[in-house]
Amino acid sequence: MRPVLQVPLSQDLSEFTRFLWANEVPHRVTEDETDQTLWVSPRVSGERVVELFAYWEQGGDLNRIEVSASARTQRLSVAVLKRLPITLALIGFSILATLAINFGANADLLGRLSFAPFDTRGNEIYYSDFSTLIGSGEYWRLITPIFLHFSMLHILFNLLWIWVIGRRIEQLQGAMALTGLALFSGVASNFAQFVVSGPLFGGMSGVVFAVLGYSWVWDRLHRPIFYTPPALMGFMLFWLALGYSGALEFMGLGAIANTAHLIGLVAGLIWAALMGLVLRR
Repeated sequence: MRPVLQVPLSQDLSEFTRFLWANEVPHRVTEDETDQTLWVSPRVSGERVVELFAYWEQGGDLNRIEVSASARTQRLSVAVLKRLPITLALIGFSILATLAINFGANADLLGRLSFAPFDTRGNEIYYSDFSTLIGSGEYWRLITPIFLHFSMLHILFNLLWIWVIGRRIEQLQGAMALTGLALFSGVASNFAQFVVSGPLFGGMSGVVFAVLGYSWVWDRLHRPIFYTPPALMGFMLFWLALGYSGALEFMGLGAIANTAHLIGLVAGLIWAALMGLVLRR
């Protein structure tokens, strides 16, 4: 990205940045001891952004402005996708792993990618405890369950939110921020669900709750950059409550990894606080 504006820390840019996001203009704001700098993508017309800022600063109504295509990036292009390696990796690995296990029908491969190897004898399921798992050196099992999905609705729901919210985290804070969040929340939610229900679970839902919780609490603990709608967070909390109530299973959506959802959400909140400490230092 390249800088196009520098203004004092005392100036509130939130209305202007909301306008830019609403018009799909990729940007970020950084701060130093005295000033804040607005950065935009090299594919964005910096001159047009400066003109819009001057208009807004003089009291102009941004709701009356339509941003032309020359002032924003193309919605999807190879250049844009190259800047989203972690988002695309999460989506790609999920699709590949889900197809490989045939939505759970391939029991042998499912056992290799689940949190712990398991064996079914009649109606009983036998599996190793966590200490045996660690001792075996099969550390990939800590994270691989997030890529396993058991229905088309399951994978579409999860990957939609990874694309919508996870992509924003990677765009604004970089690949390492999303990588750390996905690993932290994935391992934490997988472990918690394993303790509660054993190894027969999977899905990106824990990470989805984490990215939603992270983006929501970041805007409240730090400088707002994501503008996650409160209604969206309310919907996810409602969905979490439905899961614990048993209503989702009653509606035929299958067993719900409620513990993974809850711990993923908590992990996202914790990661937002930790990231704030790191950036301040």
